[in-house]
Formats: sequence, C-alpha cells, structure tokens
Amino acid sequence: MVDVIGDILIDGKPAPPEQAAVSVRDIGFQRGYGCFEALRCYRGAVFRLGAHLDRLAASAATMGLPSIDVAAVAEWITDRAEQGGDCVVRVFVTGGVDPTDLGREACIVVLAESVPPPGAGLRIQPRSAPWHSCGEWSELTGAKTLSYGPNLAASLAARRAGYDDALLIGRDGTVLEGPTFGIAWVRAEALETPALDLGILASITRQALIEVAKSHGLAVREGGFPLERVLTADEVLAMSTVKEVVPVTGVGTHEVAAGPVTLALAEAFRRLAERECVS
Repeated sequence: MVDVIGDILIDGKPAPPEQAAVSVRDIGFQRGYGCFEALRCYRGAVFRLGAHLDRLAASAATMGLPSIDVAAVAEWITDRAEQGGDCVVRVFVTGGVDPTDLGREACIVVLAESVPPPGAGLRIQPRSAPWHSCGEWSELTGAKTLSYGPNLAASLAARRAGYDDALLIGRDGTVLEGPTFGIAWVRAEALETPALDLGILASITRQALIEVAKSHGLAVREGGFPLERVLTADEVLAMSTVKEVVPVTGVGTHEVAAGPVTLALAEAFRRLAERECVS
C-alpha cells in the first residue's frame, strides 16, 4: 500500500487527494486513452527527468494528443518531488472529453507517492500475453499508455496463483517483460535482456542498468529469447522505477539464487541514481 504525499496538481493547481477529480467524460477514464510516466526521486531530486519528459512527449505524439508544455510539466514534477523527498512522482496526461477532437478539455495530473518497502526477491509466473505486440507494430506500440488493464489482469492472476507478479511471454514463446517492470538475466558474465524492437517499454531504469553493467565489464546482449534462456540463467533480475533493481528468486516452479552480480548491479544502480540526483 502506498500513500499520496501532499496535494495533487491538476494542470498545476493543487487539490487535496480527496478532492482531486477528472471528468467522467474524459476518454482517459472511459477508454484508457492517455499516457503517463512514473519518476523516482531521491531526497527531493528527480532521477533522469529529461529522459522521462522526452518519453512522455513521445507517447503523447504517438497517440495524437496535443503537444505537452514540457517546461510546465517539469516544474510540476519538481514541485512534487521536493514535497515528497524519497518518493515516486506520477504524471498522467488524459485524452480529453471528445475522441474526435483529442485533447479538448484534457488535463495533466501530477502527484507524489510513498515508495513501497523493498522485498527480498520477486517470484514471477510466466503467463501468455497475446495482447502484447511482441514485434508486431501498431498505432500505439512504444507509447506508455494508460491502457494497462491486460497487464494488471496478468499480475492479479499470478498473485492468485501464489506468485508476486507475472512474466509476460509472447505468442511465439519469446520472453517480453513484466506487467510493470523489465526483465534481465546473467549468463556467463553477460547480461541478457529482451530487445526494444519486441515492443517492450523503453525503460529509463533498463537503460541505466545497461550502462552500469557495461561499466562493470559485463557484456550486454539484447534480443528475442525463449523462456528456457531465463530458466537456465545464473541469475535473474527485475528492474523498474519503483523497484529499482531487484533479484528474481523464482520463475514459475524454478528457483533462482539471488546472486552476487545482481546484488552488485543493484547497489551500483542505486549509487548512480543518487550521484546523478545529488549533482
């Protein structure tokens, strides 16, 4: 359970959480048409704000939404980060009230949330994800949209089965990503991870992890890999804005050790994030 910290900003105007509202006519609410970002903040400073803003603007453009006032959104994010300290700032861009006139009466919502306590490891259940593009590109591929219903359903199904979350598998058996996180694994002093051309999210944390891995002398291989590649890996890890870098200790019924490479990468990622935020 996470808590909202302070007021919620709607188009820059503060409102208490219990009073903040978006129109029920908005297609962000009615149809999940809109985009969003989640940004990790350390001591009130935002990690890689520019990269997140670029991705938000790109998502809006892909969806045909009006151009975002990036400077204003950056100011709102910074305001909430300073209020929240060590927190996650979320930004939601709604689609507006008319699907034939995208952006009309749309709004941008910015809020800060507490960071959930870290777990010792993540147990994930492989689940088929027939809705995922898995290399088949469509109008919304690559956009970080509000339409996370299928992803959430996969997470809930995995939890009902006794796991912490799901691992999404493409129609052809290719490993893709988690519902809200990226996946990578260690094999023979190399880090392997699904490639962006599969249509997975271009994760900010993923990019930072790749930088950290290379600085530690690990080769990085991106591509399309079958589940067996994960099951026979030395170590498996998950990565996201909220989770940072965490060990995966189980994939289905297969147990995985939380090994030294994952733990070193997790520590190095945290040092990178704090160093960039402090500077």
